Amino acid sequence: MTAPPDEPPSAPRTGRSHPPSLRRIAERTIRDERLFTRGDVVLVALSGGPDSTALLHVLALLRRTIGHTLVAHGVDHGLRAAAAEELALAGAQAEKLGVPFEVTRVDVAPGGNLQARAREARHRALQDAAARHGAQVIATGHTADDRAETVLLRLLRGAGPRGLSVLGPRAPSPVMPSEAARAAAVDLVRPLIRARRADVLAHLARHGLAHAADPSNADPRFTRVRVRREVLPLLQEISPGIVEHLCALADMMGELGLEDDPLRGLGRAQRSMIERANRLGQRIVKIRLRGGREVDVTFPDGKIVLNEK
Repeated sequence: MTAPPDEPPSAPRTGRSHPPSLRRIAERTIRDERLFTRGDVVLVALSGGPDSTALLHVLALLRRTIGHTLVAHGVDHGLRAAAAEELALAGAQAEKLGVPFEVTRVDVAPGGNLQARAREARHRALQDAAARHGAQVIATGHTADDRAETVLLRLLRGAGPRGLSVLGPRAPSPVMPSEAARAAAVDLVRPLIRARRADVLAHLARHGLAHAADPSNADPRFTRVRVRREVLPLLQEISPGIVEHLCALADMMGELGLEDDPLRGLGRAQRSMIERANRLGQRIVKIRLRGGREVDVTFPDGKIVLNEK
């Protein structure tokens, strides 16, 4: 399938006289943050919504440039009747782009903390799919606007510096794969995290990409919806660059957190092994550092402590 030229929109947004295209923003983020590279398998979390649809299309456009392989996966929580139609739309988009697409249906029982349980089930289904396909990372469609909203939500809940370091370009999985997957969790990557929601919508319009709208994103019962529709627009009236400022704050908080990170300097595989051992309640795990030095990692009171021999 030959896509139309990926040129920036003709009408610039405030503060950006010649905004780069979504494709260029994503490519720069992938390269600068080393999210994945040639030969990697990238699993795209695809819901049929605007962000994940644009993400899939952009990563498909970049296959020849970066050299990665794409697979896509959707999760149906069984909570909304329209979800099946949205995933069918997502599957049609994936087929046009020559990207394999599968759906996992999970059963999330009604009750308290429903959103958190649904999110956990979704992440586990994606991790299991990544294990089956041998994917190195799972890509999600979070944007800078999502990140700014999350910072504001954390501030409203009284979070400290660590809590404000949210939605970075790369993050460890919040869950492990199911026992059936028998594999280590892979990282989540966010190629669109430096892009604005307006960039996503411009990309969808430019390429004529069909997408679905989740009605929960307009439901004022959710605090995030009120932050998105009421708080953030008001802040933008006062400070047009507030989204960029909040994202920069999240970056700074992440850098501050590195100073007391017990795993600082370790490789991804070592960090994954230690975090997995901690989650599984192991008392000790041994790792080998550069130069052949061995370290015992223990977990007193849930903390991670490295004890060099």
